Amino acid sequence: MKRIFTIILCILATFGVSAQQLDPAKRSFSVKETSATEAELIVTVKLDKGWHMYSQHTDENGPLPTVFEFNPSSDYQLVGKVVEPKPHEEMDPLFGCVVKSFDGTVVFRQKIKRLSDKDFTVKGILTYQLCNDGSCIAPEDHDMVFKVKGATAEEVSAAAPVEELPEESASEEVSENPGKTVAPATEIAATPEEEETEHQNLLLVFLIALGGGIITMFTPCVFPMIPMTVNFFMRGAENKRKGRRQAWFFGFSIVFLFAFLGAVLTLIFGPRALYLMGTHWIPNLIFFVIFFIFALSFFGLFEIKMPEKWINSSDEQADKGGFMAPFFIALTTVLVSFSCTGPIIGAALVGLSTSTTNRLVSLVTMLGFGIGFALPFTLLAMFPQFLKNMKSGGWLNTVKVVFAFLELAFGLKFLQQADLYCGWGLLDREVYLALWIVIFGLLGFYLLGKLRFKGDGPIEHLGTGRLMLAILDLAFVVYMIPGLWGAPLKGISGFIPPMETQDFNIEKIVVENQPQVVAAGDVAHGKLPADRKFADKLHMPLGFEAFFDLDEAKAYAREQGKPIFIDFTGKTCANCREMEHYVWSDKEVKRILNEDYVMVSLYCDANIDLPESEWVTNGNGRILKTLGAKNFDYQKSAFNTNTQPYYVIIDSEGNVLTNKNYSYSRDVQKFIAWLNEGKANFKK
Repeated sequence: MKRIFTIILCILATFGVSAQQLDPAKRSFSVKETSATEAELIVTVKLDKGWHMYSQHTDENGPLPTVFEFNPSSDYQLVGKVVEPKPHEEMDPLFGCVVKSFDGTVVFRQKIKRLSDKDFTVKGILTYQLCNDGSCIAPEDHDMVFKVKGATAEEVSAAAPVEELPEESASEEVSENPGKTVAPATEIAATPEEEETEHQNLLLVFLIALGGGIITMFTPCVFPMIPMTVNFFMRGAENKRKGRRQAWFFGFSIVFLFAFLGAVLTLIFGPRALYLMGTHWIPNLIFFVIFFIFALSFFGLFEIKMPEKWINSSDEQADKGGFMAPFFIALTTVLVSFSCTGPIIGAALVGLSTSTTNRLVSLVTMLGFGIGFALPFTLLAMFPQFLKNMKSGGWLNTVKVVFAFLELAFGLKFLQQADLYCGWGLLDREVYLALWIVIFGLLGFYLLGKLRFKGDGPIEHLGTGRLMLAILDLAFVVYMIPGLWGAPLKGISGFIPPMETQDFNIEKIVVENQPQVVAAGDVAHGKLPADRKFADKLHMPLGFEAFFDLDEAKAYAREQGKPIFIDFTGKTCANCREMEHYVWSDKEVKRILNEDYVMVSLYCDANIDLPESEWVTNGNGRILKTLGAKNFDYQKSAFNTNTQPYYVIIDSEGNVLTNKNYSYSRDVQKFIAWLNEGKANFKK
């Protein structure tokens, strides 16, 4: 049963390649005469960089093995089994066993006894599975043809029966004596040029990860941590030297936590652990409470500080207690960021469970990402120390109160993430916007001096900088007001609940009450079966209809003769909402999706229980009982990615129709070109 599941898994993984036929392996066949009556059939498979094939001797729970089949003939006799080079052995958590694989140039050898004095041909079939770090190609049969010279008549008549070698003996012979009968080397050492290229590639990976870590600071999950960080260090140590050491320790803690905590969670619990860290209602609710407490503290209700015992001992024992608080802030920053960075980190750490090269790349990625993520926060942590040395005044309290408003507003984001996950219905879009309008409205009045808090001094005159901030803030409030009636508010779509939670939407009312005019011979789109699975619990953006079960979508697509657009998404996915608001809302995109495709949205965080008949078992033997877990496992196993949004175009048989799948990019024309590519390949 496990072998059957393995075959299905490999076939599903093949869909992640593309509709274009790939052949990253070059095969050649040769014959080497080893004696007057014996010869050696040599099969050389040269794999493109990044690709690997599997050993003949795989675990029954592992991937599909390489198989050799030789046509029987009276002209020759096989001597022993096919001998292969020593494979790379790695523990693969997906299969739950040690996987043996080859890369580079692989040489297989089969000894034969020549029984004919005339030239003859040996034919057979070679079958193998090819995979790289992102996809697999299903096993195919490849013809083998060897032209063998015949032995002399005397030698043939004098030949004695040959005892076949045990399979294990053949493998051991090659590994111990690789130079005995090998033509080309089985283990090709990297040339200096290749090593230099590899180092350059690792440097490029590091730089890209570094830039990605810096950019992540501006995502909806990470940006809210800025005021908390600045306020903590502004209210921290008075000593400049001590504050600088705390700031550096804070940055080092972030790098350490990303590299260590992320790796431990992923290797023990799998890539889904980080995904759940950012989407599950419990951590999101905890993050909301933390932000709310900090906001109340910044407003002056109480003061958060380290215990007196720690503060007193810090001066005497090398700040032993002083480093606990920055570590806690670093831990909070990393955990909160998992909502946006978790899938990225999980994808990078998948390589830790594969080959050695992938492990190195993953570690370099984690290091670069952690440093890039920590760098801005470290600078922000150091910046308040310079503010401390400046002339104190009411402006310090003003900064604290402004950040208190921001903490309160951004904290609501995590509460609505938990609300979406559990379906409580507490923070619908208009309720959320109403709270933000009030919060930022009060912030504007505060900046204008109309509100005062504890510690604020009287404002004799309004400064230019403060006035500009007030104007920007109140303009933002005015911008949000139309959202109460269904305006898309694309600029903040990643921070607010999805449009589907809006109870009063003027555009929706107009669309639903507008009579549909259908020309003769045309079929009105957007009328999918009302009884499709999960349609009562999951919803699409306004103007779109989709299935929420892949099997249903395939059946409908087969009936309609259309390709399928798979939308891997999530209730709490901020980037998914941005793609829907910025890209899907384009008229041409909407027309193509509605008219030319059957859409299916696979929610990877939908906490919806499945009936027992629909439970699936993943590669680790874990039974998946919820819709989100099932969809997430399908995305990860079939397409080797765990980030959303992620879009795939397939036909009703599951064949991928584009050269590449599509991830987050707000380039509308690029998205249209990708959709048109899928349509064109489907027609072929």
